Amino acid sequence: MQETTVDRTELRGDCGNCFGLCCVALPFARSADFAIDKPAGKACPNLGEDHRCGIHARLRQEGFTGCTVYDCFGAGQKVSQLTFGGRDRRTAPREDARRMAEVFPVVRQLHELLWYLTEALTLPAARPIRAELRRALEKTEELTRLTPDELAVLDVPAHRQDVNVLLLKTSELTRAGMAGRKKERRGADLMGARLKGADLRGANLRGACLIAADLTGADLRAADLIGADLRDTDLTDADLTGAFFLTQPQLNAARGSAGTKLPESVTRPVHWAAGR
Repeated sequence: MQETTVDRTELRGDCGNCFGLCCVALPFARSADFAIDKPAGKACPNLGEDHRCGIHARLRQEGFTGCTVYDCFGAGQKVSQLTFGGRDRRTAPREDARRMAEVFPVVRQLHELLWYLTEALTLPAARPIRAELRRALEKTEELTRLTPDELAVLDVPAHRQDVNVLLLKTSELTRAGMAGRKKERRGADLMGARLKGADLRGANLRGACLIAADLTGADLRAADLIGADLRDTDLTDADLTGAFFLTQPQLNAARGSAGTKLPESVTRPVHWAAGR
């Protein structure tokens, strides 16, 4: 049997092959991140006839910072081109268009899990559970290929819980040899915390709230950052080499500099150079 493999490039949004699903399916409220209110299922007024954002180059200036930090992990093109066979949501039957918006968030969650599992399989310390990780990845990829009706009733939280057990084991194995492995900050409220220059090597920061925290020059090598809230976190000159389970949306929401050291799985946000 040929093993399932997932290319990381397939887990990044490809707007050119999507029908603007994130701009339709997802709701947002007027706030510092969004200039207007929009309910789920209604197209954003900035969405053009070509399914592209009409103000994409000016999103931050127009008050849509929330859009600039979002990524669907490739779910948009999967739902548009595979789940619905390339049928344009605007010309498809109304029920198909409604179902498309309904299943997009489901596939997005599954693709996020694929991102974590794909990364876990690259970590040398996870070798003892690599077979289990491989099976979980294959199962998750299989779920993304279900029919629209099957996706609509899929129990994603139950599957996520099963996957999370393996991701926790991966984290423990990866951080085992680090000096800071006992630094348990899982789910910690560190909003606005002053952690400039902090030694957080191998720390467990899963689900930690680090909104507006000062991590300038902090050492985050081999830290577990899955689910950490990094909105407006200052990562100027911080070292995130080897930090794992870090996603592009998390990084896009943070602040950083040319001196911030990043893992290879993510790219330096363009807005870092210009400031927020």
